[in-house]
Amino acid sequence: MHSNGDRAPATIAEIVAAHAAARPDAVAISTIDGMTLTWRQLASLLAAAAADWRRLGIGPGDIVVTSLSTVVPATPAVFLAVAAASACIPLNSDYRVRECVEHMKGDRTRALVVFGAEETDAVEAARSLGLVVIRLSPGAIMSGRWVAQTDGDAPPAAEAQGAAPAPGPDDVALVLHTSGTTARPKVVPLTQGNLVASARQIAAWLKLAPGDRCLNLMPLFHIHGLVGALLSSVTAGATLVTTPALEPAAFGRWLVDSEATWYTAVPTMHQVIVAALRGTDLPRPIRLRFVRSSSSPMPPPVAAELEALFGVPVLQAYGMTEASHQIACNPLPPGRTRAGSVGLPTGTEIRIVGEGGRVLARGQRGEVCIAGRGLFGGYADNPEANRASFLDGFFRTGDEGYLDEDGYLFLTGRLKEMINRGGEKIAPAEVDMVLLEHPSVAQAVCFAVPHPTLGEDIAAAVVARPGAEIDGAALQDFVADRVAPHKIPQRIAVLAALPKGPTGKLVRREVAAQLAGPGCGPSGAPASPPGPPTADEREALLQKVWCEVLDLDAISADDDYFTLGGDSLRAVTIIGKARTIGVELTMMDLMRHRSIRRICEAKARRAA
Repeated sequence: MHSNGDRAPATIAEIVAAHAAARPDAVAISTIDGMTLTWRQLASLLAAAAADWRRLGIGPGDIVVTSLSTVVPATPAVFLAVAAASACIPLNSDYRVRECVEHMKGDRTRALVVFGAEETDAVEAARSLGLVVIRLSPGAIMSGRWVAQTDGDAPPAAEAQGAAPAPGPDDVALVLHTSGTTARPKVVPLTQGNLVASARQIAAWLKLAPGDRCLNLMPLFHIHGLVGALLSSVTAGATLVTTPALEPAAFGRWLVDSEATWYTAVPTMHQVIVAALRGTDLPRPIRLRFVRSSSSPMPPPVAAELEALFGVPVLQAYGMTEASHQIACNPLPPGRTRAGSVGLPTGTEIRIVGEGGRVLARGQRGEVCIAGRGLFGGYADNPEANRASFLDGFFRTGDEGYLDEDGYLFLTGRLKEMINRGGEKIAPAEVDMVLLEHPSVAQAVCFAVPHPTLGEDIAAAVVARPGAEIDGAALQDFVADRVAPHKIPQRIAVLAALPKGPTGKLVRREVAAQLAGPGCGPSGAPASPPGPPTADEREALLQKVWCEVLDLDAISADDDYFTLGGDSLRAVTIIGKARTIGVELTMMDLMRHRSIRRICEAKARRAA
């Protein structure tokens, strides 16, 4: 570890070591049901992981990929251990083989870290690339022990005989792939210094202290959860409380049991929490002092209801991957929160730029550009994107907005085409390419459609090859085999031709405007009208559950879940309620099969 003298700790490892020296028995990571990991134990895990990396010849600048369940309590500690000793690519564990390969490939990628002995898509992808697979025991991690086994041959241990240098502030700690407007995601390297600066700014803005406890709902493969919840807590010496999959009706009890002083989430999560707890008597005592929202716009009525529900301020924030998360945030009292605003700059310089790069005055609308210590240095191996993304040292966010007379930032739209599905950013061109791999598809275009809770969802329009026929549901199955569930178009319209602009070029937004009308089912046909429950007992039971959760009077067994207004967050509630009536569902059942009849048919086939 660097000898830091009198300077403040500047890397993840140094920060954890400083807390372990000052408060060794204080709790760094906890679970709702009382499992704890102290700062001393966390520091020991980081040291053991660093020793393992030296044995495997992995050092600063090398990349280690993680594919870890976000509901396993050990995941935060493992991320910290990996990012403290190397560069970490945290993958969504829902990714299929092709997505994993796309994120893993690279000359500096050395290994994949997973839990247990399970053979996953990530493991298959790692083996195809010749990476070492490192398997950890979650139970051992939560008791402060780094128990690792490796599959395959270790890489040459070039530094095994001596002490490898620990990563410094300028070494890359986190590598994320951001969905832009192209099929191939751009690679965002964030240094130890970027992450520490951003986490410190968030902790200072939120006045986090060692006595704070963050109830974490966010997945730890997004910048929101990694920096907004985890690293901000780490820099403050506070406690991160891990959670299982969100159970909205149990959320009030979680707040009491965890003694949480704050939580941060995307607006769709806040919406389902409000809906589940509305009109109920909350358990007491609840220690919350504020609630934070980020990753997509928070509807003002939801913010107001959430504030009334918990009796604490709700702070809307604005962040992005390239800025190591937070750019602006509304202030805590006695500062003023402004409805519709994402707040004041929090250690990041913001300017609004118009035509020709001209800096605009307060109140004028233009592109939001940013600079600061949390800002990355540029996309990896992408000089063209870097030339287009920076202007006089400021990063062009692609978002449109203005600063009011007091410096509060208001966002008015996005200049880029990415789809923001409840905080999940989807590059439509990536899904276009998957659709075009189907032998019956000649043309394809994906676009955003409005959604009542997610804000936006993904839809598609396709044209069949001559002589071919396309079944929308079968095409969704084809996509589901190749991408994560949140990227599956929930509406597919089969057309004779795709509408084009005046120059003959396909304009994604124009397609969306023409085809994003309500009532479009998976194949472009209207959803089936409500019908009486079927005779099958399982179908009837599921119909009752869907009607209850989606607040509908009646549905048909053939209705599409997402056309009815469902989303991934309500799916969590449906899965839980179905279990209580003896029907086992998974998220993939809902995302892939979508109607009660198709879900039941698929289950019958698996049981046969």
